Amino acid sequence: MAVLIDPPAWPAHGTLFSHLVSTQSLEELHRFAEAAGIPRRAFDEDHYDVPARRYRELVERGAQEVSGADLVRALIGSGLRVPARRRASKLRAALSSRWAALLPEDPALGEELLDRWAEPHRKYHTPFHLLALLEALDLLLQPADLPLRRAVLIAAWFHDAVHAGVAGEDERASAALAVERLGADGPLAREVERLVLLTAAHDPAPGDRAGELLCDADLSVLGAAEDDYLRYSRAVREEYAHIPDEAFSRGRSAVLQQLLTLEPLFRTAEGRTRWADRARTNIAAELAGLGSTAH
Repeated sequence: MAVLIDPPAWPAHGTLFSHLVSTQSLEELHRFAEAAGIPRRAFDEDHYDVPARRYRELVERGAQEVSGADLVRALIGSGLRVPARRRASKLRAALSSRWAALLPEDPALGEELLDRWAEPHRKYHTPFHLLALLEALDLLLQPADLPLRRAVLIAAWFHDAVHAGVAGEDERASAALAVERLGADGPLAREVERLVLLTAAHDPAPGDRAGELLCDADLSVLGAAEDDYLRYSRAVREEYAHIPDEAFSRGRSAVLQQLLTLEPLFRTAEGRTRWADRARTNIAAELAGLGSTAH
């Protein structure tokens, strides 16, 4: 076990608070907190806030005493730290700012989309995924892509705007929503519709630069560091918690095997350089864990 606690030094509600973290996993942290009777409402994305009166007891239960600076360094090193800009309290503001720069004439649509992305049943297809996709596009878009940039970015916002956990149907419903909200007769709406539909199979035609950009950005999580990929795969499983393990393993294995048939998996040169090798390693590892063999 590697649960850490720093000295009570953070004032709130008339007392001082400590931070309680795990350097192994959030599951370990939640187990420790539950055993100690710490309510889940005290959890703040990567740590628990605990009042000073509980400090000594938690140390006796096995939490390791460290300084505040050492706790932060250990949490960052574990890969479990949630950066400030990705915290829920700041994430909506960051995304709202991006929407305002993209489609300033329709702030209400941006608010609607953010509400959709924040639906409580979502575990992976959340505002965090939307921001990650937009940040991936920041890396992929080149100056020559300026004519298609707006459509690609708007498609990113719409691509999982409808999410009921039904592959194929979600993409079709999201594409239909884009047409409805953007205006069925407009070329922008039709291009966004086309791009959103591509995210069902992530297999754009050769030379479809807009499709390549969106699909590569959507798949960029596959090339994440090992710990980040593990969090992603767990979140996907949570989204499909209603499906029994055996059926989920079969379905997930089929999806991963299909991705491995894409050659290349990433269509842009930048995407291949950044994510391709790591992605195939991650997919192979997940397949092995599902009881399948990657080919």
